[in-house]
Amino acid sequence: MVSYVSALLYGVGGIVVAGMALLVAFQEKLVYVPVLPGLTKSYPITPARLRLLYEDVWLRSADGVRLHAWFIKLIPECRGPTVLFFQENAGSILIFISPALYIAHRLEMVRIMIQRLQCNVFMLSYRGYGASDGYPSQHGIAKDAQAALDHLSQRTDIDTSRIVVFGRSLGGAVGALLTKNNPDKVAALILENTFTSILDMAGVLLPFLKWFIGGTGSKGPKILNFLVRSPWSTIDIVGQINQPILFLSGLQDEMVPPSHMQMLYAKVASHNRECIFVEFPNGMHMDTWLAGGDHYWRTIQQFIGNHVPEIKEHESSHDDKDTEGR
Repeated sequence: MVSYVSALLYGVGGIVVAGMALLVAFQEKLVYVPVLPGLTKSYPITPARLRLLYEDVWLRSADGVRLHAWFIKLIPECRGPTVLFFQENAGSILIFISPALYIAHRLEMVRIMIQRLQCNVFMLSYRGYGASDGYPSQHGIAKDAQAALDHLSQRTDIDTSRIVVFGRSLGGAVGALLTKNNPDKVAALILENTFTSILDMAGVLLPFLKWFIGGTGSKGPKILNFLVRSPWSTIDIVGQINQPILFLSGLQDEMVPPSHMQMLYAKVASHNRECIFVEFPNGMHMDTWLAGGDHYWRTIQQFIGNHVPEIKEHESSHDDKDTEGR
């Protein structure tokens, strides 16, 4: 009996040690996947292939890292909303056929977004992703997102009062943090298939770790939480956001359990009445925009129309005159 208990304790101890070693050595490679193994980071096609009007933008993050982005416009002087789009990781292997097809898949989504929403789209490559320099980390990517928003806020060819942050998966965590930190610069937030936290996702990706790592709602002892350098605790962040939020959840998501989106919404709905939750029964992690079809785009269109309305020229002029007369 004693030997059995000893063996059990040694086994549990071995799992803990193995988990600690894995987290310390490889966690950035588990959390951030700029490109799938064996493939290049370079973009085999650009928006020009889809006949999109775009600008190559080069930015400097606050710590000096050089970043690359695409600013894709509906027309040269489009004053519609500007969507600051934060991407997911390298994406689901289920839709990845080749680098060209994967990038084309994302750009096709952006092409439809621009047409349906009559908007501009700013696509940032985080540090270590695409043509951007550096290595990804939560602290660094948060700086990258801020650099992108600061760039947009200083442009004179867009309506800076109509900036909408849109994040999918990892991008949702990035976008939520940026929106919370910039209540005066971000008009609204859209989250699609986003996780509650990396702490919770650790137990999804590596089930044996769920007893030792977890977010605010987990029941385990969480004794390894201190080792996680990129917790991305979105569920704690969204509770501090007062801007309108649209939650888009694909119920067939094979990577992030749909329950994560439900928990994020529940966290916000208790204090923010301008949040909406919409489910898409056939949506997977990367193809909810395809599976959702017209309903998907109408949902976003209505959300932006209601919460990020266009300010008419005569209304703006009238307000200016009233201010001068006071």
